[in-house]
Amino acid sequence: MSASPDEIPLFPLGTVLFPGGLLPLKVFEQRYVDMTKTCLRDSTPFGVCLIREGHEVGQPAAPHGIGCLAHIAQWDVPHPNLFAVLARGGKRFRILDTTVAGNGLITARIETLPEPTQPDAIDRACQEVLRLAVERAGAESVPGPLQLDNPVWVSYRLAEILPVSPQEKQALLEETDTAARLDQLRNLLITHGIIENINKNN
Repeated sequence: MSASPDEIPLFPLGTVLFPGGLLPLKVFEQRYVDMTKTCLRDSTPFGVCLIREGHEVGQPAAPHGIGCLAHIAQWDVPHPNLFAVLARGGKRFRILDTTVAGNGLITARIETLPEPTQPDAIDRACQEVLRLAVERAGAESVPGPLQLDNPVWVSYRLAEILPVSPQEKQALLEETDTAARLDQLRNLLITHGIIENINKNN
């Protein structure tokens, strides 16, 4: 399998990968072992999409239409036919159409989405929640380098760590406007009582 820039293998998962994020994976199904070998050989990414219908293992799952490119940053083979992979999120993409190989691997023709807009100001509540989370968990808890004054970076990192559903994370990934994504995040912080709890503890 050889993927052109607008054609990539898909790895549907029960989690959402954001640009710049890190995703550890244990790859053991043969279709994904072969995919990993090809991506390593050709230095090409694969696509991570949240599962819309189905499961991670077994029959091919139906993915959501917006995903994130995944570039293999580190890898190891602790056992034969088992890859331990650390992937880093790249650009967001939209699926145009898909084909399914005989082994169940989904290949998608995609278009990458524009880089998110950079607002003039950052949402201070979102920034403070992320700053406190990093302070408590350690700088290694988020993919560095720290960019707490970068609204795009703050929006993606906060989206990763918030204890919300995969569907809510998917909506945050699909949002193209950073200011709107930060508004969504602020609303989630209020809904889940996180801002209130932080105010009480400070």
